[in-house]
Amino acid sequence: MEPIIIVLIILVVLVFIALIKTIQVIPQASAAIVERFGRYTRTLNAGLNIVVPFIDTIRNRIDLREQVVPFPPQPVITQDNLVVNIDTVIYYQVTDARAATYEVASYIQAIEQLTVTTLRNIIGGMDLERTLTSREEINAALRGVLDEATGKWGIRVNRVELKAIEPPTSIQDSMEKQMRADRDKRAAILTAEGIRQSQILTAEGEKQSSILRAEGEAKAAALRAEGEAQAVRTVFEAIHAGDPDQKLLSYQYLQMLPKIAQGDANKLWIVPSEIGDALKGLSGAMGNFGNLGGGSGDGGTPPTERREKPSITD
Repeated sequence: MEPIIIVLIILVVLVFIALIKTIQVIPQASAAIVERFGRYTRTLNAGLNIVVPFIDTIRNRIDLREQVVPFPPQPVITQDNLVVNIDTVIYYQVTDARAATYEVASYIQAIEQLTVTTLRNIIGGMDLERTLTSREEINAALRGVLDEATGKWGIRVNRVELKAIEPPTSIQDSMEKQMRADRDKRAAILTAEGIRQSQILTAEGEKQSSILRAEGEAKAAALRAEGEAQAVRTVFEAIHAGDPDQKLLSYQYLQMLPKIAQGDANKLWIVPSEIGDALKGLSGAMGNFGNLGGGSGDGGTPPTERREKPSITD
């Protein structure tokens, strides 16, 4: 009985193993390559699949999702003989599991080497300045070459990005100095432009102020002259309306003499000839006033003696 039990146990184990080998569960977004006696038979898609145990074997399981592969920095020589290190990132997706398995030994390594060689060809035709400013152009050219070459491998390159472009240290220092000089130049230009605008505005303000001040002074002078003219006209009209006699004019001349003599610098002044006539008239008026106010007791008879008044001539 014991040998029969051992045989049954062995058969059960074999059946269990056969069932495991027969039923293959493929995850979503994955594929499996099935070979029968070493020859490609079919591709298993996502879900539950049945294969012949011990005859069909799973050669490779491939992830059909988009993959991101960063490549290490690669030294590349530009057209002006400068070595730059460029990091690249490749976004690819397997579209044909069979081609990716049988058309190329290692598609990851193949994509990396193809990326390096293509990148060197593209950068070799550009100088450093164009390389640093033409990322989109380099990405488009690199993606076009990779997509065309990897199509027969069952791989689609969706995107290529230049992660970093690092020129030599000496070039970086020179570029930094140049950028600093450009910034200083722009700052100096802006400062000079600001000073120029400020001076222009200041000059315009002073010009407008001078114009307004001159206009104000001109109007003030005109108004002042008009007022003085009006005052002279009023005085003249008042004098003629009052019909002054010689006595009043003589008295006005005498009132003006102290004003003419005022000031320390007025050491020499000229007396008009009209003042002599005015003084004569005034002296006559004063004599008449004396005759009216004083005299002998005989009823105002004029005195017999009269002193001569000095006359002032011109």
